Amino acid sequence: MVKIFIDPGHGGNDPGAVANGLKEKELTLKIAKKIQSLLGEYQNISVKLSRTTDVYLSLSERANLANAWGADYFISVHINAGGGTGFESYIYNGNVSSATIAYQNVMHQEIMKAISGVKDRGKKRANYAVLRKTKMPAILTENLFIDHSTDASKLKSDSFLSQIAFGHVQGLEKAFGLKKKAAAKPSSAKPAASNQKVYRVQVGAFADRKNAEKLAAELKKKGYPAFITK
Repeated sequence: MVKIFIDPGHGGNDPGAVANGLKEKELTLKIAKKIQSLLGEYQNISVKLSRTTDVYLSLSERANLANAWGADYFISVHINAGGGTGFESYIYNGNVSSATIAYQNVMHQEIMKAISGVKDRGKKRANYAVLRKTKMPAILTENLFIDHSTDASKLKSDSFLSQIAFGHVQGLEKAFGLKKKAAAKPSSAKPAASNQKVYRVQVGAFADRKNAEKLAAELKKKGYPAFITK
């Protein structure tokens, strides 16, 4: 069982970056929930979110929750700000496992594929608390800039947020070799045949509908059911 911990950045009295009518804390939660929903299509995987509502958690609390749960991978989802544009990802700038580096390579590549046309700002390292304090491989994704007009217009699109989530999931699929659940097979059982046999007889074919109506009327007078089809 692969255990994936998803951390929607900010929340509660910490809105994160705010610009263009958007709040980082709301976008990160939407993306995290979409990732969780998509991962529901895979087998042998368990998913937990640091928050599922608009509540505040300290950075230490987020890391501690993942550590206590024994997560195999930690993903912190964020939206950038500061006048730039595009996507970038981070891992801890201290000692990290080879898996941490390998997972970042795959995750970054798959997210960029999913949101094609967006500037690739590269794979980076930083001393972020959630990356430093987590005991498992961890990544922090910065998904476009909330204060860049073009980026913000994309972030206002629910379908684009879905593409961001899809990229994260594709990365996880490749990094951990996830397999989708088998589709339910349609029942092979045939419906029980009726014991009553019905025989139908067609009487007449006419180019003129009036002639067809005339014959149908005569048959009805004699007690036979009659209908007209083209």
